[in-house]
Amino acid sequence: MSEHVTVRDFDGGVRLIGLNRPDKKNALTGAMYDAMREALASADASGDVGAVLFAGLPGAFSAGNDIADFAASASGAFSEMPALTFIRQLARTRTPMVAAVDGIAVGIGTTLTLHCDLVYASPAARFRMPFVELALVPEAASSYLLPRRVGRLKATEMLLLSEAFDADAALALGLANAVIPSDMLVEHAMAQAARLAALPRGAVQATRALIRGDQAEVEAALEAEARAFDERLRSDEAQQRFRAFLSRAKPAASA
Repeated sequence: MSEHVTVRDFDGGVRLIGLNRPDKKNALTGAMYDAMREALASADASGDVGAVLFAGLPGAFSAGNDIADFAASASGAFSEMPALTFIRQLARTRTPMVAAVDGIAVGIGTTLTLHCDLVYASPAARFRMPFVELALVPEAASSYLLPRRVGRLKATEMLLLSEAFDADAALALGLANAVIPSDMLVEHAMAQAARLAALPRGAVQATRALIRGDQAEVEAALEAEARAFDERLRSDEAQQRFRAFLSRAKPAASA
């Protein structure tokens, strides 16, 4: 497990996966991905967990990948990196998932929410997917899921031009269920997760599968992205972008 990921089970069957790396705005390391993957896998295996809630810190859901950590791992295949093993688990998780997004949600901080069943955002939420800016491609099946949610043209704007969008836009686009004040956000998301957890588990999972559609298509898109991501990760373009990013010594990363 990671010291920057808190996993806590609450009465009522809700498991909280809390990101807690304030100095890096919850930029994700390999250890954090591993901890989240294990928390999701064990939720599916548990008879006690009926819903999972992802939450960050005030002002920072997640700044995306920690670029320094990610670049250090880039010499290996993407298929072996913790980020991809987490993404695969995220797509396959049968337990309902809820996200409470306050502040920045960059890269995986946004694409993670596409797999959640309920998404609540504070007025401070800011979503962005700057993969192409880093000479990479989208991940987490976002190139498949996002156009089906918002349309091809809007998805192109978000994925190719890395256009940011706020909580109100997320709500209007159907990417969030509601905009909730920051001081009530986690409490509200927790209450909704508890409602899911209280429902008959078999009926929830069967209905969830019907709503989500063809799982094989999602996983095929995820794997196609992974192959392209691996190729791009090794490219001169991406290496140059990583070096330029790291040379600026920003406090947090995004991918």
